[in-house]
Amino acid sequence: MSVSLVLIVVMAALYACGVYLLLERSMTRVLLGFLLVGNATNILILIMSGRRGAAPIVDGQAPPVDFADPLPQAFVLTAIVITFGISAFMLALIYRSWRLAQGDTLADDAEDLEIGRRGVPAEDEAEQGDGDDEAGGDTEFGDRAEAAVPADPPRRDPSHHDTPRRDESENA
Repeated sequence: MSVSLVLIVVMAALYACGVYLLLERSMTRVLLGFLLVGNATNILILIMSGRRGAAPIVDGQAPPVDFADPLPQAFVLTAIVITFGISAFMLALIYRSWRLAQGDTLADDAEDLEIGRRGVPAEDEAEQGDGDDEAGGDTEFGDRAEAAVPADPPRRDPSHHDTPRRDESENA
């Protein structure tokens, strides 16, 4: 099969734009970049799938040599499902970030910048600290993330699930 030059150019453009968007700080742009890279990968699988052929349904009329290989089509369908799942997860992360910080742009980590200025290796810094920052939390949102979770959730007595009720045990 002669591969269309248009497909190769479109695939290269999708990869280039996707990688560019993946390197942005906005999580929405990262999501769009991930979608572009996923679509470019699907086109790559389509290009590499080989020659066209008859549908791989054995009906006795076409010899098996003329059939198209169904495996690349299965790969593309699997890639679409995986891309959809990861995109849904990333949308949930973007939504949560928007609800907590009113933005989806990732800022520079102050501790990373300080380590870079001091020239201290990351391994030494990890051994010295306990993982919590000065803001009171181990996330970029600090106290706002902790305020979203109740401090003392209501506790239930798990023992009532283990023992059967009296009227159930008497009837049995």
